[in-house]
Amino acid sequence: MTILLRTPPKMPPEQANPDDLLREAKSGREASLGALLDLYRHYLKLLARVEIGKRLQAKADASDLVQETFLEAHRNFPLFQGDNERQFLAWIRQILAARVANLVRHYVGTQGRDIRLEQELAADLDQSSQLLDGSLVSGCSSPSQEASRREQAVLLADALAKLPDNYREVIVLRHLEGLTFPEAADRMGKTLNSVEKLWVRALARLRQTFGGE
Repeated sequence: MTILLRTPPKMPPEQANPDDLLREAKSGREASLGALLDLYRHYLKLLARVEIGKRLQAKADASDLVQETFLEAHRNFPLFQGDNERQFLAWIRQILAARVANLVRHYVGTQGRDIRLEQELAADLDQSSQLLDGSLVSGCSSPSQEASRREQAVLLADALAKLPDNYREVIVLRHLEGLTFPEAADRMGKTLNSVEKLWVRALARLRQTFGGE
């Protein structure tokens, strides 16, 4: 059963101040915690989708993992000791890593918690986040001054979510899963030439969308 967290009216991500929401959430405002978590829906879904693609060949729904992560973060928020967006992101990536590990164990039939697997997944998620904040961001236009105070990997994930599915898919396969063009073409069921052209168009659209944020 899907449980929806209560949130106040949404505002554009570039206008939201996660540090303010975090401070309000720590003061006991549950609605602010819901709004804070919702800022990272696209970001976490993208990271989860990459791990599912690598390890389970897309046999699971990334949205379900994100919802589970939100519920656990909501439940365990009193344990969070940080006070800024970067620390909060690191914390929820750890939670997501544990949820992905549970999913992997389910599909491979392994019983019991596997700390080494969780650590490996946490490192993978950190790497994917760094790739978002590195190679992809460096090729895009700068976002607005207001948005520049946010974590760029999060804003780029939001921009990717606005792209057509095939544009987003080719960027994820090439830049986050690290597939070659022939491998990406095979995964997408398209010709090599069409995927190469699609990739060029997708990056151009991403730069336009991200710069417009």
